[in-house]
Amino acid sequence: MPVLPGAEPYRREGGEVGVLLCHGFTGSPQSLRPWAEFLAGHGLTVSLPLLPGHGTRWEDMQLTGWQDWYAEVDRELRALSARCAQVFVCGLSMGGALALRLAARHGDAVSGVVVVNPANKVHGLSAYALPVARHLVRSTRGIASDIAKPGSVEIGYDRVPLHAAHSLRNFFRRVDGELPQVTQPLLLLHSPQDHVVPPADSARILSRVSSTDVREILLEQSYHVATLDHDADRIQEESLAFIGRLAPGVGKEGTAAGG
Repeated sequence: MPVLPGAEPYRREGGEVGVLLCHGFTGSPQSLRPWAEFLAGHGLTVSLPLLPGHGTRWEDMQLTGWQDWYAEVDRELRALSARCAQVFVCGLSMGGALALRLAARHGDAVSGVVVVNPANKVHGLSAYALPVARHLVRSTRGIASDIAKPGSVEIGYDRVPLHAAHSLRNFFRRVDGELPQVTQPLLLLHSPQDHVVPPADSARILSRVSSTDVREILLEQSYHVATLDHDADRIQEESLAFIGRLAPGVGKEGTAAGG
């Protein structure tokens, strides 16, 4: 199936500091594209992959699971690590969970983590019905484009495939158990008004990671897809400052360290 216009992966060669960005469940690189382009514009080497089963049609996602999504970002991280002196991982929603697992499993290969409205759990009674319901119903209504800013739209599926949702639930459980292994500096930005992922997920993540260098920022003007919302500029500037503090030279006159 052809990739939806705007949902293509994005990569840009830059200096010796790399950034891997992970998009969310049923979403696409489009939701993080402005953020990726901003970081690339400041001289970083940027990778924003399209996760398997995403960016085409929701039926394609029925055939994929968390192992496929994680394997894609794991490959990208290894490629960036071979190319760059330092690598940072970032993510939105499920992409935040992917980024946190990369940090937990790769240790010193990850210099820092930036997550926006990171997801930690499938909430509600429907979560408990998923093991059975996925065999009876193929999909449920979509979660894409929870954005406060008028005219801003996320490219994502209008349906959630239940086989994939069941896999996502299992993935969140796995990541939750691995959060104590996250020791890297962490910047967590989340929206008090989020109609997809409740603030409880961010609180849970902050309470379980072992990082000592932690900063939490509230995105008061945005809903779930804050990277396309009123706080998009703040996310970009705060993440660049965070990376620049840990990788001196980044953002100085538009070049990254060693670029």
